Amino acid sequence: MSFFRFGATTEIDIVLDGEEKRKHVDVKVDKDERESMPLYLDGETVSGQIVVKVRDGRRIEHHGIKVEFIGLIEMFYDRGNRYEFVSLSQELATPGELKQTTKYDFEFKNVEKQYESYHGINVKLRYFIRVTLGRRLGDDVKERDIWVYSYRMPAEGTSSIKMEVGIEDCLHIEFEYNKSRYHLKDVIVGKIYFLLVRIKIKHMELAIIRRETAGAAPNQYNESETITKFEIMDGAPVKGETIPIRLFLGGFELTPTFRDVNKRFSARYFLNLVLVDEENRRYFKQQEITIYRRRGKWHWRHRR
Repeated sequence: MSFFRFGATTEIDIVLDGEEKRKHVDVKVDKDERESMPLYLDGETVSGQIVVKVRDGRRIEHHGIKVEFIGLIEMFYDRGNRYEFVSLSQELATPGELKQTTKYDFEFKNVEKQYESYHGINVKLRYFIRVTLGRRLGDDVKERDIWVYSYRMPAEGTSSIKMEVGIEDCLHIEFEYNKSRYHLKDVIVGKIYFLLVRIKIKHMELAIIRRETAGAAPNQYNESETITKFEIMDGAPVKGETIPIRLFLGGFELTPTFRDVNKRFSARYFLNLVLVDEENRRYFKQQEITIYRRRGKWHWRHRR
């Protein structure tokens, strides 16, 4: 692994133990940028080696070297405030002098990582290793992110969703989804039943919407993002007609549902059913669903 440059006289690298055998996650870190990050679970030890290289054979004085494991929530609209929910620190070296490339082992044993990593519109929840080499004219700092999955099951049950909605004397429909919580590779199965149709419907579509809430009132930011949208009916329905729904979630970039994480943000999912009439008026109904991550077999058996 190549070194990264930090200042005129030192280069710092963070090497994680067993990284080449560990599963990696392809993460969208910016609009057009993705990054591969090593994957960890709650309770796993995070260990490795810090390599400090002195460039050009120079000697450098330092005020000490430390390594930290940080769990952090960043708000994009409020960059001055960063909320640490995990902060562990180890001293690697006392103040002194570096004359050559030096390696330091570190280990954060059985680290609690209670939340899943998240990169959203206004919020980023990240875990990372930070190395700080104290210098008189400004510290040399290196950070390296890891990605964390959480397999906490939602508390609510798996009962189906069944609702009747409509406009008096114009439209009356009944819709049903097979359950209210789904894992990330699940299939949403449902049906739409038309009890009364007295308006000229042109088509019907179903969308998955992620609604992100960041901050607290009165400085609360809400953003909605359409994950996918597809047409489930084209043309006018008739009374008594049933439209089936089958939506495979595995093909979309979803996250688990986040609810009031560290009292800082939420990310919730909704099924949005939209009917459009011939005058392009839109009638819609939203229903919240819970999405969770189901534990795979690969990690504990092969990557412990």
